[in-house]
This record gives sequence, C-alpha cells and structure tokens, in this order.
Amino acid sequence: MKFEVKFISFFVIREEGTGKAYRHFQTLDGDAYEGSALEQFLGGEFARLAKRKVERNPQSEQVPTKIGRFITEPGCGLETNPNYNMFARLRSASSRDDFLKESDELARAYIQTSSVRSGALITASAKLPQYFDEPFVFVMKCDFEPKIARITDESSLLHEVEMAINAKNMKAIQYPYMPEVGMLEDWELKIHQPSHAKYFEDLLKFVEYEKSMPELLNHQVVNLVQQHIEQTLEAHPEQKEAEERDLELWAASEKRELQEKWAPELVMEAANFLVEQQPDLGMTFKLDHLTVKGKLADYGRKVHFAKFGDQYVVLLSGSSLHFEKGVSPVELLQPEDIQSVLARLEREAAQDNGDGDF
Repeated sequence: MKFEVKFISFFVIREEGTGKAYRHFQTLDGDAYEGSALEQFLGGEFARLAKRKVERNPQSEQVPTKIGRFITEPGCGLETNPNYNMFARLRSASSRDDFLKESDELARAYIQTSSVRSGALITASAKLPQYFDEPFVFVMKCDFEPKIARITDESSLLHEVEMAINAKNMKAIQYPYMPEVGMLEDWELKIHQPSHAKYFEDLLKFVEYEKSMPELLNHQVVNLVQQHIEQTLEAHPEQKEAEERDLELWAASEKRELQEKWAPELVMEAANFLVEQQPDLGMTFKLDHLTVKGKLADYGRKVHFAKFGDQYVVLLSGSSLHFEKGVSPVELLQPEDIQSVLARLEREAAQDNGDGDF
C-alpha cells in the first residue's frame, strides 16, 4: 500500500506565555516531498495509519483508535457539518498555497483545544493511486520529547536536543475511513490517540463515535427494562413511576449489584435477544473477591446463579478445566459429586447460624 503525497504542511506548536502558539515551517508539494527529510521521518506512516485495526464497537471505552461519524440533522447532507467541510477543503486543495491556507485554519483551531501540547503538527493530502483518484487527508501530531539526545562529536559526546519528535506515539486522523482496501466511507474518519488525553475529540466537535460494547449493552438493557415496565405496569401508574425511578438510579450507578427483580426465564429471554444482535457481548462479575469473565451467551448454559440460604452461589460448567502457569495442590483434586458439595455447604451454613435452623 503506497501513498503518494500531493501536499504536506509542517507546523510547530510552542508554549508562549500562558497559552500555545504555532508557527508554519514548510509546505511541500509531491515533487519537493520526495527525498526530503520529512519523507524520511514519516517513512511508511501513511500506510501504517491506514492499516491500523479499529473495532466499530470496541470491548472497552478507553481505546486508542476509534471510528468517528460526522453529525448532521436528519435529512441534511455532509456539507452542513463544519468538521467535514474542513477536511473537504483540505482534500480538494489544488495548489500548495490553497493547501497551506486550509492547513493554517486547522492549526489555528487545534491550538484552541484543551488537550493540546507542544510539538509538531503535520497535515497531508496523499493519494492511493492503485485504488482511488481522490486523495486522503492525514492530520498527524507528534509531541516534543525533550529527553531525547543525539551524538554530536567526540568533545561534547552527547548533546540534548531542545525540541525532538519521533513517530512512535504519533496521534493521527485519517479521512475518509477505509474499512477495506478499495472501499471508502465518506461519512466516517479514523482517529488514533494513544493516551488518555482527547487530542482530537475537542477539535472534532461535530463528530460522534461508535459506542463501546459496555455502552451498547447498557443502552440495550435499559431499553429492555423500560419496555418491560411499560408492558407490565401500565395499569399501575404509581408502581410504574417508582420502577422507572429505580431504573434510572440503577442505570447510572457505579456500584453494580444483583437486583433480584426478574425470573431466570425473563433474564434468559433478554440475554438471548442481545446475543442474537451482538454475539461477542461480554459479561464480567465478582463473587466477593473472585472475578469471572465470560460472554453473555454463557449465561444459563455455562454460568448459573443461585441462592443458598443468604449466600450467592455461582455454578460454572464445562467439559475441561485448566489452570494458569504454576503448580498448586488444587490441580491434584479428584472432584466431588455436586450433591456432596451442596450437602457440605448446608452443614456449614447450619453451623454458622448456630442453632442449625437453615
């Protein structure tokens, strides 16, 4: 996958007083870019960014690479989105001066964002001629690394570079998004920001991002519970109002505890509905200090929940049992019959109660 640079601009962002300022260093066309120090620095970065894998619905909310989609009002086209227009102007620039003008506008907007740090900001228009006539737009940011040193001569040996950059932790935007080679999504872009700072999300105020799996699951479960409340408590407005209040508090709570509201059959029905749409939905829970990770599809099949007196019991079933690397005496166990385990739990519970009443 070989990209051909059409235009590229290089800016430096520096601390000045209480804020940030930027300075334009160079804008090159394709001919001047070939063989330049900038080409050597970027190397195959365009291809790496284009090939970087991204999940539409990631397993975690904190992922470095995301797919963004331009936000528009219903029935309105992309041209109504200011962020899209910014990329469209860069993409359609036909001269070096035009590209510099649009890049300068982007740099001015970027230094107003909350997470900006000193470093190099690079904008590029680059073609993939094997597949497309229209170019891609890349926006790349490298933070300064003041501790990088270089060898100069025998007398000084090492000289600390005042401002040094490298492409190792480069943040980047690619527009348009290319889900597969030869396929473009004009409504979408890809951002990569390998840190907790929202380097580009402040800049892209009119872009929304796909929900993570936990967010998606939360949204769908709340909808299912809301539907259940509507269907079962329509004739009981006071109880319905109380349940809706409980739902709102439960959905927003950081502390997730078993609610003990639905029968197993209803839970199984809801879980199956969600799994049909998203087979890889995860399920993680803690039993006291024990953490179990699996899939929602495992519920009712390999993972079972029960009450034993006032204790919760989790039954995990499967055809094989493996241990992490290391040796423990538990690996030598000859498993008991489950009825024997339940009888032992019952005896222990009776002893804990003191009077044998269970």
